[in-house]
Amino acid sequence: MSYALTLVALMALSLISVRIGAASLDLSGLAGDGEAWRLVLVSRLPRTFACLLTGAAMAIAGVIMQLLVRNRFVEPGTTGTTEAAMLGLLMVTLIAPAMPIIGKMAVSAFAALAGTGVFMALIRRLPPEQPLLVPLVGLIYSGIIGAGATFVAYQADMLQYLGVWMSGEFSGILAGRYELLWLAGLMAGVAYVAADLFSIAGLGRAASVSLGLKYRQVVALGLMTISMVTALVTVTVGMVPFVGLVVPNIVARIMGDNLRASLPVVAGMGAGLVLASDIIGRSVRHPYEIPAGTVFGAAGAVIFLRLLLGRPARA
Repeated sequence: MSYALTLVALMALSLISVRIGAASLDLSGLAGDGEAWRLVLVSRLPRTFACLLTGAAMAIAGVIMQLLVRNRFVEPGTTGTTEAAMLGLLMVTLIAPAMPIIGKMAVSAFAALAGTGVFMALIRRLPPEQPLLVPLVGLIYSGIIGAGATFVAYQADMLQYLGVWMSGEFSGILAGRYELLWLAGLMAGVAYVAADLFSIAGLGRAASVSLGLKYRQVVALGLMTISMVTALVTVTVGMVPFVGLVVPNIVARIMGDNLRASLPVVAGMGAGLVLASDIIGRSVRHPYEIPAGTVFGAAGAVIFLRLLLGRPARA
């Protein structure tokens, strides 16, 4: 039933997304209007696909991060992964501005992987009976990397670029400018194939090894998936906070911790919420826009506080 509801909601939101925009569009008159078809194919559909792919991929990256860290309060945006990807993108833009976008994405992904690796090393020293220390350390670590990126951008007169990468907005998405996000969708598919392995890895190193899991290889796959997704999203649309934090927690409360069963719903809910945020951002001040990252950041903070304060007693 959850799968059907998720699919219906995504279809409805997609129709709304294609319908609204600065230019008026009548879906009933598409058949004989070449200019309307061009608007749909060049702008509206790519933007809708970009929102769906971003939300689904970031939600899946979040649930993988939570399993590997064994903490429900983390996501790429609170562990330094996103900030490291942004810093890598900033440095490669300064050093090699003419590098193709795929090369910049690769450098950004490598920086995200390195940043995540440092975070994983930091939390090994934390006492396991204090789970709230993990996101606290992650936020401090993210803040340090973000401050470093801001300093470099200020010195190089690139604060405007940094602002774009931090805003998480889809107004510049057109055909030919979002296709890298399909790679993020592919990485999400890889995560679904390896869902059972990630579930076992979430039990911890000792339990995983005793069950015959190649723990290091699975963790490496998870970190690569998280880093690739984060870099692709950062390069294409910028930061969209709280997607990987809020969505997995909501779905876990509804469906439990069976990752194989819940992962499609995690992806669908992440896609739907990001698309809904983009629709709201386009509608509130029409024909002007509020970035989807701003809308979701505000709503996501409230939702997460509600989830945190309303945690069940067994948690």
